[in-house]
Amino acid sequence: MATRTRRSQRRTDALSRERIVEAAVELLDTAGESGLTFRALTERLATGPGAIYWHVANKDELLAAATDAVVTAAVVPRSGESGPPASPQDGIRGVALGLFDAIARHPWLPTQLAAQLSRSPAGTVTPRIFESIGQRVRALDVPESSWFTVTSALVHYVLGAAGQNAVNSAIGRALPPGVDRAGFLDTVSAAWKDLDPDEYPFTRAVADQMRGHDDREQFLDGVDLVLAGITATHRHRRDDTDGGRAGNSPATTQE
Repeated sequence: MATRTRRSQRRTDALSRERIVEAAVELLDTAGESGLTFRALTERLATGPGAIYWHVANKDELLAAATDAVVTAAVVPRSGESGPPASPQDGIRGVALGLFDAIARHPWLPTQLAAQLSRSPAGTVTPRIFESIGQRVRALDVPESSWFTVTSALVHYVLGAAGQNAVNSAIGRALPPGVDRAGFLDTVSAAWKDLDPDEYPFTRAVADQMRGHDDREQFLDGVDLVLAGITATHRHRRDDTDGGRAGNSPATTQE
């Protein structure tokens, strides 16, 4: 009886929802969304479909759970970090980079993120991303009336830029044999330089910068630009408010 109980416990642990979601992520990484079927999942887990349906009702629920699992891991502090980030800005950079790297590692993730944010905003994925960035926006001393707008701007930049990078990476993987990223960028840069100088003066001017850029560094530079804009905007508004109060002070009125 004890042996049978131990075996049942091991079987239950092996077929936990967490293990099923983990296997689903593995299938998505290797075979894409079309390759994630309950038949493929049962083969990978060496079990019957009934055991999986006990934990997950359908493929949509499975995709949502896989997306949430990857996002949850992406927005936590990076491994090896000790203590909280030095500043809210560092915290936002950490979350942004975690999402950027997760999207780069999981080619299926951008599509699922878009689906979750648009079709299931009340699910777990959207609030998790908003919370991870929004808590740090609040720590930036942004007025409460601007929390949603500021957090939305950061989320849109992070997911948009990271998603575009994933598309670029997919194109890079599909390049013909013998053509790498550097060679591709050299070709594009040369094409930009050949554009009409009267119609495309700016594009020609940055052609060399495009050739040598690092996607990850460029992404973080973009995060810093957004953060700088947030800081400058709200500092300016506070200065205007403080100035208005000063102008209405008794001393100013007497002058």
